[in-house]
Formats: sequence, structure tokens, C-alpha cells
Amino acid sequence: MKYVDEFRDQYRGEALLREIEKISHILGKRIKIMEVCGGHTHSIFKYGIEEIIPNTIELIHGPGCPVCVMPKGRIDDAISISQNSNVIFATFGDAMRVPGSKTNLLQASAQGADIRMVYSPLDCLQIAKENPKKEVVFFCIGFETTAPSTAFTILQAAAEKVLNFSMFCNHVLVIPALQALLNNPDLQLDGFIGPGHVSMVIGTDPYQFISQEYQKPIVVSGFEPIDILQSIWMLLRQLLENRCEVENQYNRVVEEAGNKVAMTAMNKVFQVREDFEWRGLGDIPYSGFKIRPEYAQFDAEVKFTIPNSKIADHKACQCGEILKGVLKPWECKVFGTACTPEAPIGTCMVSSEGACAAYYKYGRFSKLANQILSENQKAIV
Repeated sequence: MKYVDEFRDQYRGEALLREIEKISHILGKRIKIMEVCGGHTHSIFKYGIEEIIPNTIELIHGPGCPVCVMPKGRIDDAISISQNSNVIFATFGDAMRVPGSKTNLLQASAQGADIRMVYSPLDCLQIAKENPKKEVVFFCIGFETTAPSTAFTILQAAAEKVLNFSMFCNHVLVIPALQALLNNPDLQLDGFIGPGHVSMVIGTDPYQFISQEYQKPIVVSGFEPIDILQSIWMLLRQLLENRCEVENQYNRVVEEAGNKVAMTAMNKVFQVREDFEWRGLGDIPYSGFKIRPEYAQFDAEVKFTIPNSKIADHKACQCGEILKGVLKPWECKVFGTACTPEAPIGTCMVSSEGACAAYYKYGRFSKLANQILSENQKAIV
């Protein structure tokens, strides 16, 4: 298949759905599948996939949203840097509205900090060139998907000797997060829909531990409805045949060994932190990148004094349980009432990849959603 409409073809979708129903009936038990990536969550709701698959298959939403996993302490650190009078602070749009302990970057901007939204770290490097008397800092977030662009920008800054430019590095790694989930006794999963964008960089090899050590099947998937239905079918086939393998549905983009050029750049610029705090998940060992000492002149954590504090989430917010797949967004008591995209309490409602945002935008009008929301509103009253 070459064209988008082929990945949304009704007849292919119906054929896959019939096969899914057939295997589900043969298995005769409830199957829990986690889609790791927030992009998959949005596709699942946008195209109504959860509504049409058999009710014996439960899709559980994982922690694959980089904005959602940023803890309040790191947001406060970013705001602290931005409030230096000689700093121009830049980041992606989603990160502007992530709540810290008291405020967010958008509100800090309204209070006088020079904070700018950019589409690429290279945009931020250009700002540094145009403002040589200012310190320009890029707030970099994301999984291995966006880490290569950060690495290449640092290499470019080093080559051009743009020394008034630095990065506040908050890149996180998907494999340690998956290990943390698999070690959680509260979460019993039958298989994974693997992240497509991350896998485009790291390949499929790093997921072998899931099938070999934990005996769980995983299928790396694309983001179109046919991709996701085919990935569910492939997982069910593995379960039916008692196989636990790493399969690649997204082979038009993802290669087994990943993108070697991107991996080389990341390894040159970054080293793994001993631990990194994830919102709702706590400290996960070796789960984040930091900038290597050889490039310390581009490391905002070296250039600036930051609080480095750890701050608990809002008591009413259950983003942690949602990111771990223990709760569905509808089951959070403030979902759709006190917490909405216009006034988010938690990060899962902020990001375009957040599970709560997906449920709010696409799924809140289903019968189940209305039932749970009604119960939540009665509990608040």
C-alpha cells in the first residue's frame, strides 16, 4: 500500500475486524493490550477502533507521551531558567501549558519572561545567532523520536561556535519505562502495540527482552486505522499460536536496526542519567538522557543554577495511574469537570498525545463515558 486512503480502506478494515473477532472467539478470554504511544491512543479514538473491536479485547493506554511524563519539578526548573533577565527561553507548543507547582511557561511568559514557541531546536539556534548578547535556552523534551534533532543541533552549535546557546535536556527513554511497567504487579498485560515513531530511530531489536524475558508479544505499529487493526490481529495470532515475538507491522518505516545515523549522533552528544523522575511513575533508573561533559558549554544545567526540586502531583489528579495503565481517563474524578483542555490539572489533558486529551476530544460522548462522567459529577456534588 502506498497511499493514505489505502490505510483507511473500509473493506480492508472489515476483513481485519472479522479475523480479529474470529480469533478472539477462539481464545475465549479477555485480552489486555497496551498501546505504548500517545499517537496510537489518539488514532484509536479518532477512528473509533475501541468501539468496533470485540469487548473481550481491552486497549490500555501507556506512558508514551513525552509531555505527560514531565514532573512538576522539571517544569519549575524550566520556569526558573526562563526568569533570568538575560535569557530567551524556547520550547515546543505543548510544553508551554504543562502545569508546574504554581504556574506554567505560558503564564510565566505573560508575567514578563521571554519565552518563545518554536517548531525545531534549529529555530532556537537561529534565535541565538540573532541575539548574541542573550543566553538562548531550548527546553528539549521527548523520547528517542526527538532526541536526534537535539543532538544534531548541539553538533551544529559546536561547529559554528554559537556559545550563547544551550539545552535544558529532558529526553526520556522508552525501554526503561516498559521495564518498569512490566515489573508492576498491578498491571497484567497480554501484549504490546509498540511505538512507531520511537522505533523508527531505535529499531525493533531493543524490544527483544519483552518477548524473551517477560514472555509477552509485541507488534510495532503504524498510526493509520488499518495499521492498528492489523497490529491487533498480529498480536492475537501470536497468542493463539502460543508465540512471543517482536513483529514489525510498520516495516515501511521501521527497520530492525533502526536509524544508525540518528543513533550515532545521540550516542555522541548524550549519556544516560542514573535516574530520572517521571510524572506519576517516580524515579526510573537509566531512563533519561543528559548532555555529555564534552558538550557542557551547551548544557543549561551546567550554565544555570536550578532548584532541582521534586514536587508531588495535585491530589485530585490521577495522571500517574493513567500513565501506568491502571486507570482509564474517565475513571479520574476530575476528568471533564475540573480538568479540561482549557483548564488542565494534569499533563495527560495538556498534550496533543495525552490519553485524557484523546478521551476528551473523541471518546467522551460514548455511553460508557457518559455513565462514568455522570457518576463523577454526582460524587463531586
